[in-house]
Amino acid sequence: MRNFNIIVVGGGLAGMRALIEGNRRNLKVALFSKVHPVRSHSIAAQGGINAALGNHPRGFNDSVEKHAYDTIKGSDYLADQDAVIKMCTEAPGRIYEMEHWGCPFSRAEDGKIAQRPFGGAGFPRTCYAADRTGHMLLHTLYGQVVKFEHWAERGETVVMDEWLVTAIAMDEGTCVGIVALDLASGRLEAFHSDAVVFATGGACRIYGNSTNAVINTGMGMAVPYWAGVPLKDMEFIQFHPTTLYGTNILVTEGARGEGGFLLNNKGERFLANYPDSKKAMEVAPRDIVSRNIIREIEKGGGFPGGYILLDLRHIGARKIMERLPGIRELCMNFAGVDPVEKPVPVQPGAHYTMGGIDTNPLGECKIKGLYSAGESACVSVHGANRLGGNSLLETIVYGKIAGESAGEYVVGKGSAGPSYEKVLNNTLKREGEKLDRLLKSNGKERMVILKEEMNKTMAEKVGIFRDAEGLKDALARITDLRDRYKKIGLTSHGRSMNQEMMWTIELGGSLDVADAILRGALARKESRGSHFRKDFPKRDDGKWLKHSLAYYSEKGAVLEYAPVTISKFQPKEREY
Repeated sequence: MRNFNIIVVGGGLAGMRALIEGNRRNLKVALFSKVHPVRSHSIAAQGGINAALGNHPRGFNDSVEKHAYDTIKGSDYLADQDAVIKMCTEAPGRIYEMEHWGCPFSRAEDGKIAQRPFGGAGFPRTCYAADRTGHMLLHTLYGQVVKFEHWAERGETVVMDEWLVTAIAMDEGTCVGIVALDLASGRLEAFHSDAVVFATGGACRIYGNSTNAVINTGMGMAVPYWAGVPLKDMEFIQFHPTTLYGTNILVTEGARGEGGFLLNNKGERFLANYPDSKKAMEVAPRDIVSRNIIREIEKGGGFPGGYILLDLRHIGARKIMERLPGIRELCMNFAGVDPVEKPVPVQPGAHYTMGGIDTNPLGECKIKGLYSAGESACVSVHGANRLGGNSLLETIVYGKIAGESAGEYVVGKGSAGPSYEKVLNNTLKREGEKLDRLLKSNGKERMVILKEEMNKTMAEKVGIFRDAEGLKDALARITDLRDRYKKIGLTSHGRSMNQEMMWTIELGGSLDVADAILRGALARKESRGSHFRKDFPKRDDGKWLKHSLAYYSEKGAVLEYAPVTISKFQPKEREY
């Protein structure tokens, strides 16, 4: 059995930043990822990362307080304000840290980091590297990880890619390690660790119409959920307003931040016709823009099949090629449209999970020794609706904080208890029996069928607009799929690189996370941020200014509630 001081699960920005922080304490740290770290979904982030640097002429008066207020207002006041203020305060330092590590940010004429407008802010606050910001940040952090792997004086750093974590080992309420599946061999192995950090990304592949990589199944949320950690605010799923029609490939908010227009079938900038987007137009918050796109399509302003147009032509070829080269390439390759010459067909798509593993502003979960950061966590800095540019920021701010907290816990912990080996072996035995049953099952249900039905149900019934009838129907379908999952079987029974086996294991996590989303959405009888109920179209602070906590049970999520931390900004109606 291998032993580590800290295990980080997830190889994206939050995971690698947590790993680096653990390494700074000369500890033995390991990174477990089911893909190579630079294949993590963080690489798909395009438009930018927020920080109150004030580098743009229109942003000289920006401040941490303004960034925090915009974030809290954008969250429809469901974000915990202490966590938001902490994130916004640390933002400039984290940006300069990434710059000093070599991140090639785009530059203003004076040589400073360039900033562009994003939704929910009154001026340019979003730092960027063309339209490949996540790509640049991810490779920058991976360079640091590789350095530490070969720097013996800074503890020991091990990267283990193509491992799927299936369980947390618990000893009397304390996390003592993990059980993981080596995808290359099909072998399960137990690993002891004094602290474990989950940074496994979001869950939007539960939806069929998603911008997310196929690896974003929600499995990383399900593992702590099964161990007893609640999932917080899972009903809040963000839909990005602009994804390529038919494929749902992301078209960054930066395209609108650079001046792109959204047009209906009459060539009108239709957002001016809706009160909540009339002022900010294309750079209103994402929940507002997404809803108004659907409203316009339902009114007959869309194109056959259900899309509108994103027009970048007036920006000019030079600016598009300089600041949006990746978007141009995606549009040409996957939509057959050159945005220099023609408008691009776009539609909203499921994009981001505001909810996640319940953590506090130190990254700590309710299980001792367990931490979480990034999109898999809910600290909560996004509340009911995330502002564009804050997701990348959260990964490197709270990735650092979670790694720092885990390091402090380990250093102050002393030697592990004598029972951890027995607990890990028992957990390994239980997981091995589950895997053997799956491989030997002659069940007739198939992963691809159940997954397709789940994707369709979530896309049709749990989207931008919701109501009780649709949510009850969806919950009944997901409950049925969870029952059918018990009768699932495989067509391939080998262990080595058995992709069907891996996706089948992950589907169990997806279905349980989908159940938590649905039960939270059905219970929340109000509209707030990304959660819009047609039958309850108003925000209700008197009854629903509170966090949802979903606890796992075999029959479905059990809901409890917790107060929102309000320290500086009192809730009021959103005005844009």
